[in-house]
Amino acid sequence: MSISTSDLEQVIREAGTIALNYFKALKHIEITKKAPRDFVTEADVAVEAFLKKELTGRYPQFGFWGEESGKSENQTSRWIVDPIDGTHSFSKGQYFWSLSVALEIEGEMEYGAVYAPAFDDFYWAQKGQGAYKNGERIHVSSETNLADSMVSTGFACLRSYLTDNNLARFCRIAQVTAGQRRLGSAALDLCLVADGQVDAFWEQELNLYDVAAGVLIAKEAGATVTDFKGNPGIFPKQILVTNSKVLKQILPLM
Repeated sequence: MSISTSDLEQVIREAGTIALNYFKALKHIEITKKAPRDFVTEADVAVEAFLKKELTGRYPQFGFWGEESGKSENQTSRWIVDPIDGTHSFSKGQYFWSLSVALEIEGEMEYGAVYAPAFDDFYWAQKGQGAYKNGERIHVSSETNLADSMVSTGFACLRSYLTDNNLARFCRIAQVTAGQRRLGSAALDLCLVADGQVDAFWEQELNLYDVAAGVLIAKEAGATVTDFKGNPGIFPKQILVTNSKVLKQILPLM
C-alpha cells in the first residue's frame, strides 16, 4: 500500500472547509430527508463529490463507497466515506459533526481519518502506527472503574420496526456510570474514546461508513472493539468500544 497521509490530510481538511462554508450559511442551504429522521443536506452531497473526485483521482486502484453516492464497481479495496457524520447536528448549527474517511484493503482497515471542522480537530491512524490528534499521539483513558466512567451512545436505533432500541440498555448503564453523553456523531464518539475523553461508547443499527475510520483510530489508541457479546471485530449493528479496562464490567449490561 502506498498512500501519502499528509496529502490525505490536506484533501480531508479541504473537504472540511467546504462543509464549514455550508455550515456558516445554514439558512441558505437545502435540507431534505432520505427517510424518516434521516437527513441529507447540500453539504453532504458536495463534500462527498469532492472527496470522491480527489480520492479516486489520486488513488484509482481503490474503489469508493460513499453514504450519498453508493458503491463503485471495485469494492475489494475501497475508500469508505461519510461526508458529514451527524447531519442532524450539522443542520441545527451544533458543532458535533465530522467527516469520516477510511481505506479498507481486502477486509482490513488500513487508514482512517475523522475531521471535526467546527473544532478544527483532525484525528487519524494508520494500521500499526498509532493514533493521532492534530499531530500528537493519543491513547485511551486509564479509567478502570465503570462506576467512575463517562460513557457515550447514540439512538440511531430508534426505529418503529425494532424491539431492541437501546433505551433499556442506556438506562441500565446510566445508573452505574458517572456521566453519559449523547453527542450526535458516532465517528467523533469513537475518537473521543481514542483520546481518553470518554471511557466507552456503544451504538446500534449503524452503517460501516459511520464507524470504519473511527474504529481504526480507537484500536490504534488502545481500545477494544467488539459486539455486545464481546466478540472482537467491527459490527456496525452492535458496536461497543471501550478503553479495554472497563470492557468486562460493561458487557453484562449490554
